[in-house]
Amino acid sequence: MDVELQILKHLARDAHPTVALVDEYCAEYKDLFKEVRNYECFKYLHMGIISTIKRKSLPEIAKVVSINSAQSLHHFLANSDWSVNKLKERRLNKLKKQLDGRAITLVIDETGDRKKGKKTDYVARQYLGSVGKVDNGIVSVNAYGVYANITFPLLVKVFKPKGTLKKSDKYKTKIELASEIITELVESGFNIELVLADSLYGESSQFIRKIAEYNLGYVVSIRNNHGVWLPAGQSVRANKWCKFERTFSNQKSETRYIREIIYGKKRATTYWEITTDPETMPENSTSFVMTNLQGNLKKILGDLYGLRTWVEYGFRQCKQELGWTDYRFTDFQHIERWWEIIFCVYTMISLNSPAFLGLNQSCQFETKTQENKDVDVSNHPQWNHESGWKNTLNNLRLITQPLLLFWLIYPWLSIFPNSHLLLGFNHLIAAMNQFKPSYASG
Repeated sequence: MDVELQILKHLARDAHPTVALVDEYCAEYKDLFKEVRNYECFKYLHMGIISTIKRKSLPEIAKVVSINSAQSLHHFLANSDWSVNKLKERRLNKLKKQLDGRAITLVIDETGDRKKGKKTDYVARQYLGSVGKVDNGIVSVNAYGVYANITFPLLVKVFKPKGTLKKSDKYKTKIELASEIITELVESGFNIELVLADSLYGESSQFIRKIAEYNLGYVVSIRNNHGVWLPAGQSVRANKWCKFERTFSNQKSETRYIREIIYGKKRATTYWEITTDPETMPENSTSFVMTNLQGNLKKILGDLYGLRTWVEYGFRQCKQELGWTDYRFTDFQHIERWWEIIFCVYTMISLNSPAFLGLNQSCQFETKTQENKDVDVSNHPQWNHESGWKNTLNNLRLITQPLLLFWLIYPWLSIFPNSHLLLGFNHLIAAMNQFKPSYASG
């Protein structure tokens, strides 16, 4: 290599473009990556993670984004110089700016995923919700926000079993991790209107005290044998069942039944049973909940608690669509980076949903490209006109599809040159780059 080529190799250059929609989102994180190659890997991971490949392993992502080797992606996650905490802070700031003080529902839950062997940090035999039993795996406490039926990721904290602690670690229960999450989100400026959680947290007085500390509303699950101390002479009684229509995010409804369980005298905290069948009270469709909300709860409590399903739905997107468990790292610092990248991709999808785009009144959700006003991309037969998170993911996949297909077929064009095919791809990709839904910069 001559001197001129050596000089050119080390000169600063711009990152290779992907699709404009992805590039514009990722650009707001650009300054967090000192080297252009790291920033490119950040963008390539976004392209690969939202693609339709079933397993989001680094080798598979490298293939779909036309990288010769997955080593550069591995180096980016394991060895390159960037801060996961700064990336998380930037992502949360983007969400706060878009929400602009609007109230959100916070859902807290833990998830466990099976992992073989003992080499991966914080893997132990423990209860894993994904398999419904004790097995070898890793568990994390997760916080999601819900706004207008759209979920978005907030924070995740790994649970560190006592037998897996490192010298610098301090053992913390899941309740303590969840309490830390609430503190961090409130103090960072999120306007939390309601907290939803399952019985692990609902049965914890420590967790309930943390919610009360910030005067937050809550609806939490409790065990069906939940106990309450009563003064002498007071008893437990159940009101009559009331029928109500449980409304789902797609606006469809189903009949449910609700009744209040009163422990002694009326108090600020109330207890309720919600079921699909008051005669048989089937275990998989009956909930026992506790709340500090006031008012005519018979009409609203069922729908409010039903929002908890959005956590299960939300995390299922991470696992099934975005590859939450597809990492091959054993060091938790690398796993944490992978999880935060997943959260960044998840946030990108959420911010492009109609619910979030509508928050910016100056933004008009246009499906027509700017260059070709007569071309409406929503006419694609696979375009989804619903407003849910997965519907948005489907449409973003359609926008990125031409470039991914071009990357896939390009090696053949060097063997069988076809200028017409090349020109056609160029026009199609240029049209997709004109599709630019707006969101607030963070």
